[in-house]
Amino acid sequence: MSERQLKIGLSLVSNGTHPAGWRLPEARADAALDFSLWKEMAQAAEQAKIHFIFLADGIAVRTAASDDDALSYSGRIDQFEPLTLIAGLAASTEKIGYIATASTTYNEPFHIARKFASLDFISGGRVGWNVVTSWSEAEAKNFSRDKHLEHSVRYGRAEEFVDVVRGLWDSWEDDAFLRDKEGGRYFDPAKMHVLNHVGEDFSVRGPLNIARPPQGYPVIAQAGSSEPGQELAARTADLIYTAKQKRDDARGFYESVKGRFGKYGRSTDQALVMPGIMPVVGKTMEEAQAKYQRIQEFIHPKVGLAMLARTFGDLSGYNLDGPLPDNLPTLDGVKSHREPLLKMARDNNLTIRQLYMRVTGAAGHLQLCGTPESIADTMEDWFNAGACDGFNIMAPYFPDGLYEFLNLVVPVLQKRGLFRTDYEGRTLRDNLGLARPAHPATRMKRSA
Repeated sequence: MSERQLKIGLSLVSNGTHPAGWRLPEARADAALDFSLWKEMAQAAEQAKIHFIFLADGIAVRTAASDDDALSYSGRIDQFEPLTLIAGLAASTEKIGYIATASTTYNEPFHIARKFASLDFISGGRVGWNVVTSWSEAEAKNFSRDKHLEHSVRYGRAEEFVDVVRGLWDSWEDDAFLRDKEGGRYFDPAKMHVLNHVGEDFSVRGPLNIARPPQGYPVIAQAGSSEPGQELAARTADLIYTAKQKRDDARGFYESVKGRFGKYGRSTDQALVMPGIMPVVGKTMEEAQAKYQRIQEFIHPKVGLAMLARTFGDLSGYNLDGPLPDNLPTLDGVKSHREPLLKMARDNNLTIRQLYMRVTGAAGHLQLCGTPESIADTMEDWFNAGACDGFNIMAPYFPDGLYEFLNLVVPVLQKRGLFRTDYEGRTLRDNLGLARPAHPATRMKRSA
């Protein structure tokens, strides 16, 4: 058995990762808002011993395309608000973790600290927060702003936001609440800590009106390959997501982001790097390729162009069977995807159509089309090469696109000793092998 084992999460969104997957005859086109189906999928994931379910989210119907009609061809429009969904799913499961996305640009730290602390108690310590700065003008317009904040401003705000949230989670020492009926004292005032934060973006007094979460801090996840994104991840994240197509590029990112940990007083084992994979599984290679081709043929050109517009602006006026133009605008949205996609297009002489066909299905993440064994081979290769600590699996459609991975690929990984056969602990931190952060007051007492 391998000494190191993969960490595996599931990225579940709307009707599935692939925007055209809902059109398959076997797919559930109404999966996005069917809570009974989400419960079934969560329970199946727990049965397979998956570490967590990751819920991506946006706070708008997001598009960078000039043609709004493109939206009508995508199956990724409607979805549950993730914190609400987690509250329901946590009551239906016992050990699997849940990670919800929440924006630092369009929220306040006190609200986020309180909501995730509450969910951590409700779930028994199985919750994480995916920190995002948001990226689209559509989101800005839903929050009384005409324009989205500039990239560096968003990341500066995000750093302070996370610091404030963690400070609020430390409002109470772990044993602050006495609940002494006989003496009449409910909590020890010496173990309450008022934050009194005054910073560039936030002024927050505290304390939080809920006890310290079961995990100390809910797990912090973050995705971003830009320089500010990597710095934020190195400084704050327990889980780091990335989109890489090639193993060596993934290894380069792994070394780059973990190489920054030292400046923040962190060791490299204090966070896990987990690239995204969209698997299309078949009993034979031919079956998998045929299934993948069926999904790809459903991609409408307007959806493909809308996907590229997030990174490169409106390309609808160019020949789809020609190359990307040289004079591409630099947008202030998803910067972490721009350079990898440009490199892919230039290195492979891709046309605009070929590029959107390659990236639309998995939003620039690795797409693996093959047998359970071949998919496991690639996962094992990346893991052993030091390119990752695990993977975030992006089911192309629901529910079969998820169940095929759980029922066919996971057993292969378990047989090879690459993936566990049971949960190791009670909390999400326990199961990811991440230490519970001690309260700052406790750390001070230990060092005294």
